[in-house]
Amino acid sequence: MAETKTKKRPTKKDILKAYGVTPEVALELMRQMLLFRRFEEKAEEGYAIGKIGGFCHLHIGQEGAAAGSIAALRVDDYVISGYRSHTQAIAKGVEPNAIMAELYGRADGASGGKGGSMHIFGADVNFMGGHGIVGGQVPLATGYGWKIKYRGEDSVVVCFMGDAAVNQGAFHESLNMAAVWDLPVIYVVEHNEYGMGTAFNRVSTTDMEEKSGPHGITGVSVDGQDVLATYALFTELVADVRSGSGPKFVNLETYRFRGHSMSDPVSGTYRSTEEVERYKKEEDPIRVLKEKLFSVGVLDQEKLQEMDAEARKIAADAADFAEASPLPDPKQLYANVWAEVNPHGRLFFDGRSRD
Repeated sequence: MAETKTKKRPTKKDILKAYGVTPEVALELMRQMLLFRRFEEKAEEGYAIGKIGGFCHLHIGQEGAAAGSIAALRVDDYVISGYRSHTQAIAKGVEPNAIMAELYGRADGASGGKGGSMHIFGADVNFMGGHGIVGGQVPLATGYGWKIKYRGEDSVVVCFMGDAAVNQGAFHESLNMAAVWDLPVIYVVEHNEYGMGTAFNRVSTTDMEEKSGPHGITGVSVDGQDVLATYALFTELVADVRSGSGPKFVNLETYRFRGHSMSDPVSGTYRSTEEVERYKKEEDPIRVLKEKLFSVGVLDQEKLQEMDAEARKIAADAADFAEASPLPDPKQLYANVWAEVNPHGRLFFDGRSRD
């Protein structure tokens, strides 16, 4: 009688070793993505009932891009982004309460309630803001890179942008300067296939990964829906840039499950409902990681539900905090608007003299 061989179940080490990720790191990435998803859903709810006004661009579907990339950074590294930046701010260390209060336009918000969804800042953790002008953050990131090199520091800058930014002149000018000066900047395109409602292949005959090539910066692509692959790549890139290898360019392939903004239907006229549902079913970064971790026993349904409940509570508490926060003092309209000089010849920026 032939011997029956029992197929061995993959061990934690087997499946995570290829990514260079420990079970602890993998679980933390799951916690982060669950928090991002629940926070964004709570923001979506706040917008729908009129608590949040203005523009609001959600990151739902792109959680793996934020979690995997920023987890590879140190506190003294810099992150700067466009207007879809709530989750990136959380990942860099800005408190969810302060972010939600900013969405609500309240005084306890990350930008004092004056910036709203598109202008979340956390200078204390080197999150240098979301920026509403398409591509406007790219030259700023280059400036941070110059500052780091000029001062002999070893921090790294990660600059996030959307698909449409790569066709802006500022993008090419910035990458050219960064290459000439060997600046420690990683330029990252969250390539979700659409610039607002226009498919990327309708506005460019060049593949995304090739956009940086003319400036002597080799581009690399990664599946942003696989948070472990994203983390592994950024861990390597950050170490290379920190060692002085010069700027990098990443085509971070991802997909948003919501519309361009809260004023845009989920599919609109530029993509089909079937396309969106297929991505939700097959490419949800939370589901992708869940299946990997379930298969090797790093995570089970009970633990996942516990983590999700914690994320929901943080999001709900943030909404309660924002609701309770006061509106900004109207006098703040005149603060931080222009620079003045006090009698001692020193600049001040908030309407108060400084001795």
